Amino acid sequence: MRPLLLHLDHFGSFREPVTVDFSDTEYFALVGPTGAGKSTIIDAICFALYGTVPRWGREGAVAHALAPSVSAGKVAMVFESDGRRYGVARAMVRDAKGAVRTKEARLDELDPAAPLAGAFDAVVKPLAEGENVTPEAQQVTGLEYRFFTQCVVLPQGRFAEFLHAAPRERQDLLVQLLDADVYELIRQRAAREEETAKQSASFARDQLAKLSGATEEAERELAERLAALRRLAETMGVDLDLLRAREADIRRAEQERALVAERQSVLAQLRMPAAVPTLASARRAAAEAVETLTAEVAALEADEHEAFESLTALGDRGAPQAALAALDHRERLRAEAARARAAAASAAAELEGLAGELATADQVLAAAEQQRERLRDAHAAAHLVGRLTVGEPCPVCHHPISRLPRHEPPADMRTADRVLAGARERAQRARAAHAKAETSASMSATQAARLESELAALPAPGDRAVLEAQLAAIAKADQLAAQARTAVRAARRRLEEARADAEQVERQADSAWRTLEAARDRLLVSGAQDDPPPPLTREDLHRAWTELLGWRDRAAQAARAALAEREEQLGQARDRLAADRHRLAERLAEHGVVVPRDASPDQVGAAVAGSVARAEGALDRLKEERKRAADLESQIAMKEHEAKVAHELALRLRANAFERWLCAEALAVLVASASDTLRELSDGQYELALSDKTGDIEVIDYGEAGMRRSARTLSGGETFQAALALALALSGAVARGLDSIFLDEGFGTLDPATLDTVATTLERLAAGQERMIGVVTHVPALAERVPVRFEVRRDAKGSHVRKAGIG
Repeated sequence: MRPLLLHLDHFGSFREPVTVDFSDTEYFALVGPTGAGKSTIIDAICFALYGTVPRWGREGAVAHALAPSVSAGKVAMVFESDGRRYGVARAMVRDAKGAVRTKEARLDELDPAAPLAGAFDAVVKPLAEGENVTPEAQQVTGLEYRFFTQCVVLPQGRFAEFLHAAPRERQDLLVQLLDADVYELIRQRAAREEETAKQSASFARDQLAKLSGATEEAERELAERLAALRRLAETMGVDLDLLRAREADIRRAEQERALVAERQSVLAQLRMPAAVPTLASARRAAAEAVETLTAEVAALEADEHEAFESLTALGDRGAPQAALAALDHRERLRAEAARARAAAASAAAELEGLAGELATADQVLAAAEQQRERLRDAHAAAHLVGRLTVGEPCPVCHHPISRLPRHEPPADMRTADRVLAGARERAQRARAAHAKAETSASMSATQAARLESELAALPAPGDRAVLEAQLAAIAKADQLAAQARTAVRAARRRLEEARADAEQVERQADSAWRTLEAARDRLLVSGAQDDPPPPLTREDLHRAWTELLGWRDRAAQAARAALAEREEQLGQARDRLAADRHRLAERLAEHGVVVPRDASPDQVGAAVAGSVARAEGALDRLKEERKRAADLESQIAMKEHEAKVAHELALRLRANAFERWLCAEALAVLVASASDTLRELSDGQYELALSDKTGDIEVIDYGEAGMRRSARTLSGGETFQAALALALALSGAVARGLDSIFLDEGFGTLDPATLDTVATTLERLAAGQERMIGVVTHVPALAERVPVRFEVRRDAKGSHVRKAGIG
């Protein structure tokens, strides 16, 4: 796994989006002060792949992915593995209760030819989403989470302990680092396999015990019985044919008995209809009623015709009714004309009185107007006197005034105005009343003249008594005609009812004849050809029924005798069948074949065939059981062998010697691989070897003529080289083709010489291996020797990163 591009958005201490580009980097350092967020970048790589970080404690924890004040964040990474490019992204969110959870996760295969800036948009194939991302990431990288934390982020402090530990402590650390406790799991599995094999063998023995009857002797007995049954099946055909013949005889006897019984039933069911004895008298009565009512209807129809002739002779009642109406109209006009003349005379008299009142009112009005004019002039004169001056010309006559006139005070003008208004109102009322009376008198005179003119234009009136007598005669004739019509209709209804009754009687007679004919036909069909019923004569229905019933009584007696004879024949046939069936049942019982007493020949044949089939099946099952018993014996032997092998394996793995042997072999392989790496890192000066006496790890120092000495005598830088060689040896054993390594180790406590050795070692490791090397440090002396560094700083807004070269 080789990271190319890492994007952090509100992850850990990075509160703002930041992108770290590793695509052109082989050897780099993450530098910055303690707490700046250097290790958070390594955490982000781990979180993107596996959804958790080793520094957070238990596996699967995500609570530290977001700062307390952040509600959502995201980590995304583009990386290569086995020559293919992939993109992985995880989004986190804080819920309402404050808990952090992964909201979204996805892993896609990307197009390697696409520009890195738009790599996430160049999806070739989606690989996984949600909870499936972590298992798919392990499949893609070839690294489980625990191996990633051991091989990519190297646990070098643990390997320094491993380098200096005593043999027993080293064995415990090696068991832990190499997961050697898997062999304890194998031992436990072997114990379970032993128990399972023992249970399988015990179960097989129980099954074998159930097959104790599957012997060779039992198979021979079944074969002999099968042969006997087959011979019986081949030789019993004649017996079955005899049974079938007996059954055929019984069926024929039963059919003959059924025919006789049916004829007897038909004879017993023959009954004369209850209406037959009275049908003749009923037909005569119905015919007489029809004849009588027909004559009655004819007589009433003649009376009706005569009544309508009389009514027609009197003529239409419209002419006398019109003459009476004209006479009534003349009398109404005469009365109205008299009233109109009286009203006209009254209106003329009223008009004369109103004319006098109008003249008086006009005189009073004229006098009131004159009086008001005089009073107005008096008021004007009195007003003018107050403005006259002696010697001045008079404004009226223009003569000089010699002496001022003296006037009495005039009366009040308002009184004169009220008097004048009253006179005018009375004159107006008199004038309106006179006009209304004129109109009424004119209208009354006009109406009287019109009515007298209409009365004169009417024809001469008829005699009222004559007209009323004529109308009364017409009404009487109409009443008689209506009564005649009602009587005719009632007689006709009675005639229809009599005819319906006659038809009903005829239908009953026809039905009785049809019933008689059907009964005779059934008797003929039921087997009365030898003694047929008497022929029918349609002259007398009652006699025909009586003759047929007499014949029925004689035929019923003969049918009872025939039925007794058929019963006797049927009993004899059944006895013969029972005897033959008993003899066959005894023969079948000799061969163990049991059939019901009333079994048919086909059922007997089926029973024999079934016995043959069951015998064949039993023989086949016995053979199968013998084969099954042999298989169970083999299975028991196999399972007992497996249990023995599993028991021996569990015993071998339970001993501590196996763990010591396994760790010794693994340690030898690791030391040999680490020795090659150390020789390369130290430029050929050092190798590692195991002490033959103590089992401790020793260093072969070729700078001292190949002297062997304890690893505890190494300096700090040499110890780092040896521990790094052991770490690389383990990572090579666990993860083949490792493309990147991140060293998050504290270098601040190293002296300058040791730090120089560490830096030189890392430079050789980066130059000599085709893998990315990343160092997390805050030591400037080490960071300055790394060709590419990512400077990480932190302020109030969070952590920030900047890519820089050697300064």
